[in-house]
Amino acid sequence: MSREASPAADTEDVLLSFLDNDGAVVEAKRRFTTASFLAFVRTQEATRRDQQAPRWVWDDTASFYPNLLAADVRVQRCYDLRLSHTILRNSSLTRKSALAVAEPGVWDASPAAARVIRETGTALFDLQVELAPAPDPAAEFACQLAAVASSSEPRRIRLLLAAESAGALVAAEMRFAGLPWNTAAHEDLLARELGPRVPYGVRPDRLEQLAGTIRTLLGEATLNPDSQQDLLKALQNAGLQYGGLPLLSTQQWHLTEIDHPVIAPLLQYRKLSRLLSANGWSWLDAWIVEGRFHAEYLPGGVVTGRWAARGGGALQLPKQVRGAVVADPGWTFVVADAAQLEPRILAALSSDLAMARAGHGTDLYEGIVASGVVETRAHAKVAMLGAMYGATTGESGRLLPRLARAYPRALGLTEDAARAGERGDIVTTRLGRSSPRPSQAWMDAQAQAYAQSASNADERRARSQARDWGRFTRNFVVQGSAAEWALCWMAEIRKQLWLLEDETLAGFGRSPAAGRGRGLFGDAPHLVFFLHDEVIVHTPIALAGEVAAVVTGAAAAVGKLLFGTFPVDFPLTVATVQNYADAK
Repeated sequence: MSREASPAADTEDVLLSFLDNDGAVVEAKRRFTTASFLAFVRTQEATRRDQQAPRWVWDDTASFYPNLLAADVRVQRCYDLRLSHTILRNSSLTRKSALAVAEPGVWDASPAAARVIRETGTALFDLQVELAPAPDPAAEFACQLAAVASSSEPRRIRLLLAAESAGALVAAEMRFAGLPWNTAAHEDLLARELGPRVPYGVRPDRLEQLAGTIRTLLGEATLNPDSQQDLLKALQNAGLQYGGLPLLSTQQWHLTEIDHPVIAPLLQYRKLSRLLSANGWSWLDAWIVEGRFHAEYLPGGVVTGRWAARGGGALQLPKQVRGAVVADPGWTFVVADAAQLEPRILAALSSDLAMARAGHGTDLYEGIVASGVVETRAHAKVAMLGAMYGATTGESGRLLPRLARAYPRALGLTEDAARAGERGDIVTTRLGRSSPRPSQAWMDAQAQAYAQSASNADERRARSQARDWGRFTRNFVVQGSAAEWALCWMAEIRKQLWLLEDETLAGFGRSPAAGRGRGLFGDAPHLVFFLHDEVIVHTPIALAGEVAAVVTGAAAAVGKLLFGTFPVDFPLTVATVQNYADAK
């Protein structure tokens, strides 16, 4: 691939490589301007629908796709080389591939300048367009396809790569569209909770009042309640104890069990302080643009495959501020979240029919109670969380044996995953994402525990580290598989919303191509928020019923896609609301 300068400032000669019917490479130069390239992509998308839509293969969706969206060009499918490389590099399903055993290279580094390849049909690629200097995407794509082909389970890993890439498209589109945000409502909330707006670094009136109360109750006239070291010292000086011993922590779960007049104002101070720092006036100024919160999501940002976010706290929107998330006039939100997603994923992963039946058509925790395993829903929840996260003490530890007797396959899967981690082995999710191996320091500590010179301290340290890593792998396989379910769910929602938009536009006598013009999401339902097992679709009110059906149907379809005929339910709680705060 190559590009040559052209006398026209906005024109480039791009070397295109085609595969003919015999598989031979045919090369030709074609001149693209930015406008003509965008028109080319738009035309390809408009003339090829459903499964015939082109799959655009590029370095990094987050780098490339926003440029298309800004030009009112949206694509149906893509293949993200950067995200796929990470999965194939680490998956146990592709561990023998050339890609997996190669020395680290440019594809293991941070995203480079974006370039694009277009793939259609069954050929490796039939058109590639180099837009900027970057690692060779054609060679990398060929290497990735070879890794998939040699995989022990190609179908699983292909589905994961497709889901991860679709998730990257969703993330870029949600950032572009933005979550509707009512600035006036947010400012009213801040004024109500904190008092009048103050300059950055100045403590608002309500916080200053609480700080004064705390100082008076502790007898510390100059105390800064934001300093945890000073606060702990003041609490100790005031004689506060936890469990009959001097207080050693200012953590909330310690403070809530102490009977002292300062606790209530101190906890209120912390709540409002978090509001100020996480979603106060500075946050409002930085993140809300023209009535939209444009969060930057990071697909695959967590090692389990869960998403992360870069600034703005998109994955931690507290209930306090959800009242500012207000649909546009004539629009509404369809808010859906999957009930007890991770326990249901565990039941399906382990093929535990008893656990699946407990959740059939009902709340899973209530079903566990109805089965006679534990007495209350709270008991069922704490026991299940203990099974998935490795809690062995307290109420969870007491209830786990009962859960294990009732659901041996499910609890056996989590135990096997924990034992693998304790040995330093990896575990793998439903579709093929594998956990990292522990660090060399961890390995050295384990080896030292078996050395002839090992001390009791060496052995205790090794056991503790092994248990910690076992808890990580125990949860990895469940959380990672749940993240895959959520990715596939969003991909299916996005696909069905696209088809719904086509039908709606056709009903108004407009072609789908015309409807995807100015504004992209100006008249179409679209995803605007995602949080692990919850989505929000912003939709014209007239389409709310169809959107709710899409979201619900997508959950059922994805359950079958991942787990076939195994009888596990993935029920949703679905609400149609004007204000996000009213969803729960």
